Amino acid sequence: MSNKRYTRKYGSKIGTVAGSLLPISEAKEETKIESIEYSKDFFRHKKNISIQEMFHREKKDTILWLNTDGSNNVNIISDIGEKYNIHELILEDALDIEIRPKIEFFEDHIFISLKMISFKPDINELETENVCLIFGNNYIISIQEGKEGDVFDPIRFRLSDSNSSVRRKSSDFLAYDIIDIIIDNYFITLEKISEKLEDLDENLIDNPTPEVLRKLYHLKREVLFLRKAVWPLREIIAKLDRIDSKLIQESTKPYIRDLYDHIIQIIDTEETFRDIISGMMDLYLSSVSNKMNEIMKMLSIISTIFIPLTFIAGVYGMNFENMPELKMEYGYHAILLIMALIVLIMLFYFRSKKWIK
Repeated sequence: MSNKRYTRKYGSKIGTVAGSLLPISEAKEETKIESIEYSKDFFRHKKNISIQEMFHREKKDTILWLNTDGSNNVNIISDIGEKYNIHELILEDALDIEIRPKIEFFEDHIFISLKMISFKPDINELETENVCLIFGNNYIISIQEGKEGDVFDPIRFRLSDSNSSVRRKSSDFLAYDIIDIIIDNYFITLEKISEKLEDLDENLIDNPTPEVLRKLYHLKREVLFLRKAVWPLREIIAKLDRIDSKLIQESTKPYIRDLYDHIIQIIDTEETFRDIISGMMDLYLSSVSNKMNEIMKMLSIISTIFIPLTFIAGVYGMNFENMPELKMEYGYHAILLIMALIVLIMLFYFRSKKWIK
């Protein structure tokens, strides 16, 4: 795994004026614009629209969801800022893929930045994408980093359903729905991490190899990265619940409090995973140490057995003429028998002490 997603790159921003809009996303694809206009009795969905079509509404009393996928075209972000009177520092934050999750309140709009995390089965690891939301009275703008795919398809489907409750609610509820589905994918991520931990736990007991340790470190980094994405959300959702704003209706507050409960549950699970991984690393080191101790014990036993045998062989290997045992007819066989008896006596003694099985 590359370590790039764990490091921040600020080189392109050094020396620039605050509020400067820079295409700092690593995505090379063309920025895609998608618009969904809806009300209780109306729905319109357009993909790959032009900049000129972004703010077009077919009806006046509808809610417009404008989704931009890709942060390379600063003209789109600039036009959005001009249309909805969004501060240049907020627009700069919207283009910053490394920004910490945060929330900012203004009189006529609210800005939220958070991380969208998904599991990629083809590479068997997590992928993160920065998502910024700007929503006001009858519009919501989502700005994605520009990686392939997102998690918003269930929302698109609900909006297309004329019986969906989302169609009858205001833009703050759609903002809640977007945040909710991002948080729901955190649970899917936790399930994938849990499955990996179970597999590693079995391997750790049966065969604690360096590959298992490498995978443990990999999981530890993923849990740490998830923690950095989730912990700020607790503060964001709490502020969203406490704020007295005309943009947040009282009917939406219970749903926001439910989001807070989900965040706490995710944090608790993440903390549990951290403890489990730390325990598994300790278990790995203990297993390797025990295995080494077993090897050293066996080598010590073998060495101990050969000490008296080496002594006997060394004595009778000396080149003195006056050694009476050298003239014995069965001296060689007697010495071998004595050596064998020594080995058997020592093995019996080691077994009685339970040093060997």
